[in-house]
Amino acid sequence: MPREAGPAKMIQAILVFNNHGKPRLVRFYQRFPEEIQQQIVRETFHLVLKRDDNICNFLEGGSLIGGADYKLIYRHYATLYFVFCVDSSESELGILDLIQVFVETLDKCFENVCELDLIFHMDKVHYILQEVVMGGMVLETNMNEIVAQIEAQNRLEKSEGGLSAAPARAVSAVKNINLPEIPRNINIGDLNIKVPNLSQFV
Repeated sequence: MPREAGPAKMIQAILVFNNHGKPRLVRFYQRFPEEIQQQIVRETFHLVLKRDDNICNFLEGGSLIGGADYKLIYRHYATLYFVFCVDSSESELGILDLIQVFVETLDKCFENVCELDLIFHMDKVHYILQEVVMGGMVLETNMNEIVAQIEAQNRLEKSEGGLSAAPARAVSAVKNINLPEIPRNINIGDLNIKVPNLSQFV
């Protein structure tokens, strides 16, 4: 009996890299070994970089990601390229609009987003992306709806008392525990056991 194919994924990968090809956001929606993923990022960067700014923003996918079966649709903002690899049947203009929505949402959430935001706030960037695309399928294209969801999540995190500070508080509490004095040497018959200084570990 032939195996049934899973639901088709509109978006195969979302890649963001800077003008030097350094990846800043990499999200694949189909399985590739990590080594192949890195090769796809490099190949995609070289395909996009050699295109002039005055030609269209889409081209055939690279050989590693599937060639003519896929399209690379991209926008170039300042120091960053945002590249969506999609099925060849997808609308170029629709994906260009989707990239614009994603970038404008980042801009709204980070107040003038820049490359450093993608480096130092990677978790938040991934969360924003998941509000737009999940599992290769588009969830939301309305920027106001996306921002509302993100603001609701931010309020929830604040109301929980800043769980991100919990590890630091735990370390501080352990350091302040008053442990009873432990003998430094224990003699058992002919054995002499030296006990390490535990204070160095807390």
